[in-house]
Amino acid sequence: MTRVHTTFAAAAALLTLGGCATVQNWLPKGEAVEAAPVVAPVPASVAESTNRPTLVVTLVIDQFSANLFNQYRDDFTGGLATLAQQGRVHANGFQQHGLTETCPGHSTVLTGMNPARTGIPANDWIDATTGKEVYCLFSPVNHLAHGDDTTDNGVVGTEQLEATTLADWLKTASPQSRVFAVSGKDRGAINLNGHKGDGAYWYTVGFGFTTYVEPGQTAEARLQPVAGLNSRIAERLRATPPSWTYTRDACRSLDGEWKINGQTFRSSLPPQRFEIDTSPFLDELTLEAASELLETQQLGRRGTVDMLGVSLSGTDRIGHTFGTQGPEMCEQMYRLDAALGRFLERLPQGAIVVLTADHGGSDFVERLAERGYPHAHRADAAAMARINDTLKAQFGLDYGPLSLGGSGVMVGDAEQKGLPEPLRGRILNAALDLLRANPDIAFAESRDVLLAEPVPPADLTPDLMTVRQRMRLSAVAQRSPDIITALKENVVMGGRVGRTISGHGTPWDYDRRVPIIFWWPGAQGQERFLPIRTIDIAPTLAPIIGVPTPAGLDGRCIDLQAPGGSTCPARP
Repeated sequence: MTRVHTTFAAAAALLTLGGCATVQNWLPKGEAVEAAPVVAPVPASVAESTNRPTLVVTLVIDQFSANLFNQYRDDFTGGLATLAQQGRVHANGFQQHGLTETCPGHSTVLTGMNPARTGIPANDWIDATTGKEVYCLFSPVNHLAHGDDTTDNGVVGTEQLEATTLADWLKTASPQSRVFAVSGKDRGAINLNGHKGDGAYWYTVGFGFTTYVEPGQTAEARLQPVAGLNSRIAERLRATPPSWTYTRDACRSLDGEWKINGQTFRSSLPPQRFEIDTSPFLDELTLEAASELLETQQLGRRGTVDMLGVSLSGTDRIGHTFGTQGPEMCEQMYRLDAALGRFLERLPQGAIVVLTADHGGSDFVERLAERGYPHAHRADAAAMARINDTLKAQFGLDYGPLSLGGSGVMVGDAEQKGLPEPLRGRILNAALDLLRANPDIAFAESRDVLLAEPVPPADLTPDLMTVRQRMRLSAVAQRSPDIITALKENVVMGGRVGRTISGHGTPWDYDRRVPIIFWWPGAQGQERFLPIRTIDIAPTLAPIIGVPTPAGLDGRCIDLQAPGGSTCPARP
């Protein structure tokens, strides 16, 4: 059974989309949307006025930091240029929590909740009762539609997400509304699709776009919306195998060679090993799938409000594999900009778009150090082993009690299962002293201590939060690691050429600051420099499309100041 912690009064379900009067004329008179042809009969009680958006498009660019947006902003000429020039641009948006990873970041975008309340502290965590790793969207009752449950991240669904989303609020108020989401990753699509959405699809190499199948459903029915697209993609890839080379001399000039953990990394195109899911092709295919759903499902053209979530994973995969300041990311930015331009042109006139990111990111530390940041380095890989040796001797153990898991440190036995008290507490306190003495670690605290502290006040702006407050917003009982840690700025662990050489997940602003842009066809640009948060997106969009929001959200409505009037309900 799907577990959700966020509920709202049953009476809210009786509200119709046409009944919220606060934003009836949110578009200017000159931009009024003409009524689209009705494809299927729509009850009059939820038929849209010609001034209300008929489609909400949520664009999440994975690892698209505000720094990266600002770096290329003046060079964009496609979709990102349209959004940046005509949208309500919040260049200082924030994922305000501390453990900035893909799954928790996506969980904030349409829930209005911080990870501490969405139940998603990290991409995965360790179950202390079994010692096994749990994926953030693990669902043992489901299956993967392409027939192999051992691929991707295994069986997935929405059970782990403990908050409802804007998509769920819409489907409650308007069951005939359609909600779909696509991504290069399952966690990108599923978080945007919510518990009640009609379909979450993600790209898996060798198959195409897949999804999960719940009990009582069939794979054929679940894949039907993308079956034709998958066939066309497979045929195209067979006929013309993709390749990745330069389209711009500006990117070619960034070529270089680096030593990373004793390995040589040649930063150039084509890459040493080409793969679709670490190239611009991934986002181009995802936007093709989004366009397919727009057309086949007639989203935004049926006289009611629909939603489409699009999570673009290419920037993240490229950032991890190649860094953010080389020719690979340069080409990705230009190709993504062009692909988004083609996608925006296909949107119906009644669309409203929000663009943001699930987290930011930084470049690999070797290049950072060469470019004037000598403190950037890779953490001592043997430090954990030394701490474990100390704890083994101190407590007379024949195993190391500490292990890395869930973006922190777990305290457990030889099988990573939780230890009984008081032994667990004694080891944990001793470990904290040793971790805090490590010069690479900026923060280390027990999960239980953090959970006992109050959540930071909602009116505290994210740029003024302490590191401790940021980490508190990432703490989830029984899911967060026993010890929540953060490395110092521009200090990273590991690094393997061909896999991951740079990352994210820290409480530092290069991982937290993300652009947040609201746009609709015909909008006039407006720059906003004060901070807002991704948790503000859902409560901002809800009144615009006329759906009630649950009580007690962490986020707040941001007035978009459309020429037709305020887009937020009047405050008490």
